[in-house]
Amino acid sequence: MSSVDARLQELGLALPEPAAPLFSYVPTVITGNTLYLSGQVSRKPDGSFHTGKVGAGHLSIEEGQEAARSCVMTGLSQIKASIGNLDKVVRVVKVVGFVNAAQGFTDMPKVINGASDLLVSIFGEKGKHARSAVGVAELPLNVAVEIEMIVEIAI
Repeated sequence: MSSVDARLQELGLALPEPAAPLFSYVPTVITGNTLYLSGQVSRKPDGSFHTGKVGAGHLSIEEGQEAARSCVMTGLSQIKASIGNLDKVVRVVKVVGFVNAAQGFTDMPKVINGASDLLVSIFGEKGKHARSAVGVAELPLNVAVEIEMIVEIAI
């Protein structure tokens, strides 16, 4: 068992099966020692989606954070499928988080903290990253959150 797998187990977390892309793209692209992860949408453990807008009487910040964490877990399953072992992650370089925001909602960074904090819990210092947290009017399939990442890997 890899050290990252052991850490996931210690945290009581299990990676979902990597989902097939729903549209015309590939989940990851590797060039040199950089892995680009396509946007991962917020899925529940049963495979359904965390849907709806965050804020203004819709989903709470905490529900948005849970959706962001689910994006990370889905993303890590795609990364593992691509490189075989999450111990090959040298550094999470950048996270871009999109929040399906209700009109007037401005706490996108708090929502995406769900993803950022989880990455640090899993990878420690290697999980600290640059980040953007963006509110959008709509996301595909009405999901609550979408996360993409850039990751440095050992080749």
